[in-house]
Order: sequence, then structure tokens, then C-alpha cells
Amino acid sequence: MKTTFDSLYEQYHDDLFQYIFYLVKERQAAEDIVQDVYIKVLKSYQHFRGESSEKTWLFSIARHTTMDYFRKQQRQRNKLASFFNKDQDLEQLKDRDALPEEIVVLNDQIQQIYRLLDQCTLDQKHVLILRYIQSLSIHETAQILEWSESKVKTTQHRAIKKLQQLLQVEKKG
Repeated sequence: MKTTFDSLYEQYHDDLFQYIFYLVKERQAAEDIVQDVYIKVLKSYQHFRGESSEKTWLFSIARHTTMDYFRKQQRQRNKLASFFNKDQDLEQLKDRDALPEEIVVLNDQIQQIYRLLDQCTLDQKHVLILRYIQSLSIHETAQILEWSESKVKTTQHRAIKKLQQLLQVEKKG
């Protein structure tokens, strides 16, 4: 007999991994975060009230877990930065690794969009990934991000406008 957890895993694992991977851009980190998400799902499924779809609930947990990961990374970077002289350029600490190996299989335009996502705000990235990569509705995106639908629409509009501007700059350059 298939458990609810097995069903959730089968239905949403690939989408969930892809969502997190697009945010963190590191395979091992994405795998670790996905594992943390499933642990939280196992611990809290009995509290799921059904006010949203299971997918929306799962992605909301994924979003919060990913944000926790980013906060932890920032604390670690701040600790590391404190060891350096304040006059040194902390830009040297930024990760400049090449895009993950999965990106190689994507066509040039998608690779370009993927790179440009890094120049968007985190909120814009969330909306673009959920709306266009995960194909979620505005309503589902709002539930996951815990925003109003109006805020999702506004953020989406600004993100698309920013991507268009960035694409024009790249064409000229």
C-alpha cells in the first residue's frame, strides 16, 4: 500500500528539486535541502489542513527551508569575512563557479535567461521560477510565497521587465 509520503514524493520530487536547484545552483546543496524538506513534511503532515493543495504546501515548506539555507550561508560568509581585513575587497569571496552541469543541455537562450536570473532580486527569482519554470498559477504562487496575488503580479511584471532590459543590454554588448 502506497503511503501519502510516497505519493507526494512520486508526484512532486522532480519539480521540487528543480525549484530548489534553480535557487541555490548547487546540486549537493539542493539535494540536502530537498532532504530537509521531506523530513519536515514527514514531521508535519498531520498538521496539513488542506487549505491549499499539497503541492502548494510542499513548495511553501521548500521555500522556507531554502531561505533558512541562505540565512545560514550568509552567517557563515559573515564569519569568514570577519577574518579578513576590512580594506580587502569582499567581492573576492563570491562564488564564481561555472553554471551546473545540467545547464549544458539547455539551449543558449535558456542558459542566458538562467544567468540573468542572478541579476534579479530574490523575490523576482521566486516568482519567475514558480510561474514559468514550475508553471504554477498566480494563486498557487501567492500561497507558496505567502503574498497577495497582487504582489505576485506586480513582482512578475517587474521581473519580466528587468529580464527584457538585461537581454537588450546583452544584445548591445
